[in-house]
Amino acid sequence: MITNKHESEEASKLAGIFVRVHSWLPRRRHCEGGFIRDWSVVSLAQTQSAALIESMFGVTTSDDYRPVAWMGRYPVDVTTILVGVHIVCAILTALVFATGHSGVLNYLMFDSAQIWSGAQVWRLITYAFIHPPLGSALLWFAIEMYMLFVFGREVERFIGQRAYIVLYSTLLLLPPVVLTVWGLWTRTAIATSGALHFAMFVAFATIYPNVELFMRIMAKWAALILAAIGTLSALAAQDWQTLVVLWTSIGAAFIFVELRGAGPELAWWSSFKARLGPKPKFHVVQNIRPRRVVDPDDVYASIDPILDKISKFGIGSLTANERRQLDRERERLLKKTE
Repeated sequence: MITNKHESEEASKLAGIFVRVHSWLPRRRHCEGGFIRDWSVVSLAQTQSAALIESMFGVTTSDDYRPVAWMGRYPVDVTTILVGVHIVCAILTALVFATGHSGVLNYLMFDSAQIWSGAQVWRLITYAFIHPPLGSALLWFAIEMYMLFVFGREVERFIGQRAYIVLYSTLLLLPPVVLTVWGLWTRTAIATSGALHFAMFVAFATIYPNVELFMRIMAKWAALILAAIGTLSALAAQDWQTLVVLWTSIGAAFIFVELRGAGPELAWWSSFKARLGPKPKFHVVQNIRPRRVVDPDDVYASIDPILDKISKFGIGSLTANERRQLDRERERLLKKTE
C-alpha cells in the first residue's frame, strides 16, 4: 500500500502517460508464465498503482518461470514441492518419535566429526529436513513453511526456476560447508532449517525492499529487525555457531540476488564490483554510430516488468535503476508523440 500521496500521484501520472502512448502503438499479446499479458497490464497499472494487492500472485519477470505441474487449475511450482517435502519429513519425524526410534535422526543431522571421520556426506543435506515435534518446534516449523510458501514463490517467479533451485541449493549447502571447515578446530552440529528459510525471506526483501507487510512495515525493515533479534539472541547465549549459520545464509541470499541485478542499487556494492573487474590498459575510442530507432516491441519489453511491479506493489517498490529506466522510457515515448 502506498502511503505517500505524492508517490501515488506520480505513479498514476506515469501509468497514464504509458496508457496514452500505448493507445497508438500496435497491440501485442504473448504468453508468459501461463498467463496472457497485453496492454491491459498497463491499464491495471493506472487503476491500481496506489494500492498493494494483498493476495500475492507474483510478478513474473523471468522467462524461465513455468509451473512444474498442475493440480486441476492450480499451478505447482518448485516452492510448493519443497513445502510438501518438508511437511512430509515433519510427519515422518513425528512418527519416528512416536515409535521410540528417535535415535535414527542422529544419522541425519549435520555433525562435522562424522563428516571428517566417517565421510557421511549426506548429512550436508539431510540436516535441514529434520523437524522434531518438541515443545513449540512445530509452531516455528509452521511459520517457516508459511514464509517459504509466500515469499519463496515470489522469489521463484522473479528470478526463474533454475536460478531459484541454485539459490535454494546454495542456502542449503553453504552453512554446513562452513561448519565443516570450522570442524577442523572444534566439533559443530546443526539440525534445523530456520536460517535457510529466513534467508529466502531476505532474498524477497532484497528484490522488493519497499513492499509493506504486516503492520505496514517495509520488507527491508522486517528483515533487519528479525536478523537483529536472531543476532542478539545468539550473542547473549554465546552461540557462535548459530550466529555464523545465520549470517552466512543472509549474506548468501543477499549477494545472490545482487549478482543477478535484481536487488536495490548500492553505491558501495557497485564500487566493489568495479574494483574486482578487469581494468583496461588502453583507452579505446569507439566509433560513433547512429542510434537505432526503438521498435514498439522494445518499448513493451523494457517497461512491462516495471509496470507489473507498480501495479502489484506500487511505485515505492521500484529500485533506483528501475525509476531511471521508467523516466527514460517516458521521455522517449513523449518525444515520439510530439
